[in-house]
Amino acid sequence: MPATLTKQQMEFLQSIDTPTVCNIVEMVAPERRGHGYTVRHLFCPFPDLPPIVGFAKTVTAKAKDEVALGDYMGKRLDYLDYIASAPTPSIAVIEDLDDEVGYGAFWGEVQSNIHKALGCLGVVTNGSIRDIPMIAPGFQMLAGSLAPSHAYTHVEEFGVPVTVHGMKVVSGDLIHADQHGAIVVPLDIVDRLPAALADINAREARIIKAAKEVGTVEAIKAALKG
Repeated sequence: MPATLTKQQMEFLQSIDTPTVCNIVEMVAPERRGHGYTVRHLFCPFPDLPPIVGFAKTVTAKAKDEVALGDYMGKRLDYLDYIASAPTPSIAVIEDLDDEVGYGAFWGEVQSNIHKALGCLGVVTNGSIRDIPMIAPGFQMLAGSLAPSHAYTHVEEFGVPVTVHGMKVVSGDLIHADQHGAIVVPLDIVDRLPAALADINAREARIIKAAKEVGTVEAIKAALKG
């Protein structure tokens, strides 16, 4: 049965940024402090878009080597069925396998519009993107680079485990992403995250208040200990 989120769970996750999600995930699951998120910079052309929350559609792609169109078309059509399949909404997580990563851009005006129509909210990729002014409105992109050409870009496999900038993802994982990067959110801890957020907000408010209103090392130490 495909993974799902309740409306309340989805709205909660959409209301907070990705760094905050990282903070509360590690509070609830301390073993996740050192992994499960992107660890290198990803270019975000639309930093003002709100966070996106969706289920991973995992893909590997290449662009450097030519591929026979006849051999590829069947796989391309099957790939579209995969993107459109449950669970939704989705986020494409694409690992570029070329030895020169980003050699050709899989993502541009056409792909963003196709994927958006099929319930995809955005993409997280170590590869390249292009056509920034023509991207489908509201479609978020986190990418390793910009490139002018699509070269011979093509899907290698889909529904397979991928790694993008240190974040290991399997098909169907819950992804939270914004201008800072992306994180895999374990479904089994989502219900515990709101309480963790309330706790961390209270702690941070004490520390910030001590810094702004008192400003002494003693007051800051006391707030940290508290």
